[in-house]
Amino acid sequence: MGLFDIFRKKKNETVEQESASESTEILSESESNSDASEDEQSIAVSENTSAVTQPMMEQVGLVNEDEAKIWQEALDKQKISTPQLTETETETETETETETETETETETETETETETTEQQIYDAGLKKSRTGFADRFNRFLANFRSVDEDFFEDLEETLVGADVGFDMAIKISDELREEVKLKNAKRKEDVRDVIIKKMVDLYEADGINEDATMNFAPKGQTTVILFVGVNGVGKTTTIGKLASKYQKAGKSVLLAAADTFRAGATKQLQEWGERAHVPVVAGKEKADPASVVFAAVEKARDENYDVLFVDTAGRLQNNVNLMQELEKMKRIIQREIPEAPHEVLLVLDATTGQNALQQAKLFKNSSDVSGIVLTKMDGTAKGGIVFAIRNEMHLPVKWIGFGEKASDLREFKPEEFVYGLFKELVES
Repeated sequence: MGLFDIFRKKKNETVEQESASESTEILSESESNSDASEDEQSIAVSENTSAVTQPMMEQVGLVNEDEAKIWQEALDKQKISTPQLTETETETETETETETETETETETETETETETTEQQIYDAGLKKSRTGFADRFNRFLANFRSVDEDFFEDLEETLVGADVGFDMAIKISDELREEVKLKNAKRKEDVRDVIIKKMVDLYEADGINEDATMNFAPKGQTTVILFVGVNGVGKTTTIGKLASKYQKAGKSVLLAAADTFRAGATKQLQEWGERAHVPVVAGKEKADPASVVFAAVEKARDENYDVLFVDTAGRLQNNVNLMQELEKMKRIIQREIPEAPHEVLLVLDATTGQNALQQAKLFKNSSDVSGIVLTKMDGTAKGGIVFAIRNEMHLPVKWIGFGEKASDLREFKPEEFVYGLFKELVES
């Protein structure tokens, strides 16, 4: 099943759930009204029964009033005693069944909540990007008259404006020329669906053989993960969030504060370390970053830490000295742990759009980047950058950030991303 098919399936399931929810509400109202009618009938029957059970002996005048009351009380006790016991047993059974049903419902709700939480997080985190895409496409389609050359020029402009990248915009436009004719798409809605399906299909094709999972060292050895990126993209914060995540997962984590040039970088990492209850190896201000890395690698290896996260400096991405420093760190790490670093994660700020793509190209050429961490995704309408990164860089996005809390950093899931970005544009 392709990515677009998964998208449509998710959308249909959502529509069905919403319909089921509405039906349940209507049914509940109907049952409530039915219960009310039954109560009214019960009251009426009770009143009639009271009249019927008036002491018959008193009515026919065979005994006086006091004797009639005594006879009636004795008769009532005989009638009521047995049914009361049965009702009590029935109520107990009903309560037990209700409790069992409640427990089952609770378990089902918990399972459903676990299944839908990721989708809900992506939906909320991609709200701005989704709105931005929808606005652009709606403006584009508002001017739609026919599929001609002007149509494709406007489409390319719309896609570039959505930050999917120039190369991908041209590729989509070229492939759509035949696709639109083949599908005989003439209505706005048909054209829109064909465009989005083509975007999703190309995105999926570009990701063949792409490994978005984290690479770890064999059990018993230390995994070293190097973080690179320019200042201000959220490197230190990302390290803190991942440290918290892995520490809670039961791994022993060590942090290395190798960004010794930025004022406050070491202190910021130490604060994250305190929050996550994770130790931090730090040097003096302006110290050689490589010396901090060496001390951290040595400590991690000798004390059998599971994971070592290394924070690095992030001055101008085209600064030759910075790239040389990263190479020096890598050599030191490999001298102590030959297979390391097991991951070199490039942290990019999603709000910078095409600038993030340029940073990715420069770092990839000098740092052997193995994956992307895309931060601040909830604060931007530039969700198309994910398409551009995969199409032009062929680098997997491994983590995506939707907020400030540690739990807001999520593993990147293409299905949830595509659904969260396009769900309001494509008809079910």
